[in-house]
Amino acid sequence: MTLTKRIIPCIDVDLDEDGNAAVYTGVNFEDLQYTGDPVEMARRYNEAGADEFVLLDITASAEGRETMLGVVEGVADEVFIPLTVGGGIRTRADVKETLRAGADKVSINTGALERPELITEGAGAFGSQCIVISVDARRRYDEGGEHYATVDGESCWFECTVKGGREGTGVDVVEWAREAERRGAGELFVNSIDADGTKDGYDIPLTRSVCESVSTPVIASSGCGGPEDMYEVFTEAGADAGLAASIFHFGEYSIRETKEYLADRGLPIRL
Repeated sequence: MTLTKRIIPCIDVDLDEDGNAAVYTGVNFEDLQYTGDPVEMARRYNEAGADEFVLLDITASAEGRETMLGVVEGVADEVFIPLTVGGGIRTRADVKETLRAGADKVSINTGALERPELITEGAGAFGSQCIVISVDARRRYDEGGEHYATVDGESCWFECTVKGGREGTGVDVVEWAREAERRGAGELFVNSIDADGTKDGYDIPLTRSVCESVSTPVIASSGCGGPEDMYEVFTEAGADAGLAASIFHFGEYSIRETKEYLADRGLPIRL
């Protein structure tokens, strides 16, 4: 049985100047601009036919604070599709609190890289289906990696970063994806810092490198400029889901027309 490809809108949430939660959109994880209210946007995407929904608290890890659980509760009240929440999750207790607030899955990046046992603990306590390992990857054109891909005629590897892409780790993305799978991760959420917000298309070499190395479902993220980019990442890289933000936030494309575009080209899509 062929699994349907999933279309997933994502909101990046931060605190505004008054301390209220707000959605922001940027380029290469920087130059963030106010986009809207998280609960209202969640309601809109639920009604639009999204397959799942992702909420990322984009500064929780960098600022060393907990995820905005009140916002999670508000969003969970508005969506009746699987909800993934990430940002600031460092312990088994954090996982439990986030799931209790209404998330169906938690996305973990920094906390898992700092202590990989968190993946094993989370999968053991709550089930692998709840544990999504987020990878914020950037290209490196040096000899520090273990697995290389050719990008525009040059050889590069992909490095895991933490704290919202602010710090490198020296960890090779492919090796980390394999370890995360061994430890029980139910899904891998692959973000490209190089492609983020550019609308030039997903990082196909990055996504393909991960998809070819694991059997765990892979969500492709960063760089989507339209339905044709989703088609490419599904057919050329093997992604199981395509995540996008700005093309949906600003009304350039709807969830419906994106799904119809993909279905018309023979991909298994839930309409």
